[in-house]
Amino acid sequence: MVSPRLVAKIESEEPTLRLAVLIDADNAQAAVIEGLLAEIARFGEATVRRIYGDFTATASSSWKKVLQKYAIKPVQQFAYTTGKNATDSALIIDAMDLLYTRKFDGFCLITSDSDFTGLAVRLREEGLTVLGFGEKKTPDAFRNACHKFVFTEILRPSTASESVELPSEVKTKKESSPVQISTKVIEQKIQFPKEFVLTALEQSVDDTGWAGLGAFGSYLTKLQPDFDSRLYGYKKLSDLVKAKTDLFITEERQASGSNQKVLYLRARILAPT
Repeated sequence: MVSPRLVAKIESEEPTLRLAVLIDADNAQAAVIEGLLAEIARFGEATVRRIYGDFTATASSSWKKVLQKYAIKPVQQFAYTTGKNATDSALIIDAMDLLYTRKFDGFCLITSDSDFTGLAVRLREEGLTVLGFGEKKTPDAFRNACHKFVFTEILRPSTASESVELPSEVKTKKESSPVQISTKVIEQKIQFPKEFVLTALEQSVDDTGWAGLGAFGSYLTKLQPDFDSRLYGYKKLSDLVKAKTDLFITEERQASGSNQKVLYLRARILAPT
């Protein structure tokens, strides 16, 4: 079940969570740190920022350049034996220590390693929100153990603005602009999950057949924690819904007791049975 606080964040623009951010340096890239922290800020305040790894190793050299700038506390962990189990253990122990302080609403686990699946499950059992951040190679077990999982490829600074464009537009920009565009984003464009989205909408509508955008987004995340509109070329879920006129009918309604408007949608066609 998705945390009520996370649902509140989906429906509100104000940060609602006090978060502990724990980074596995062995399985995360320093190039995404700026986009990563900006993404975390959408959900709440990163009150603790720690990164775990062997910073005497050349593999972690890229992290040394950004730790001070972004106020991330390094936790040095020497590799006592071949492998990275020492780093994993240090992160897990710290996570449990932070858990028992009862000062946090949730944890951000930045890793592509399935070894942290058990930690994510344990944190969820305590009623805390678990946000995962990792590469496309991250195993499904860890993705699904999180309330929400974000692919770090879409957070890379060199591709963030290009990843939301249509393939033809990307091609045009690549030919006319001196800025190099990563081919990874293009390769990772995946087919829009039409049936899944329509089924999720069918489950989130009210008796009139309409669903609020917040309720729809919450249900999508419940069913598939790594669902992200940016993977399909849209910055926000509302942009995706408005653009898919072949699938959705949308209308804006005045929110009760507020001057703000709320987006509602319904299926233009019936979901498959």
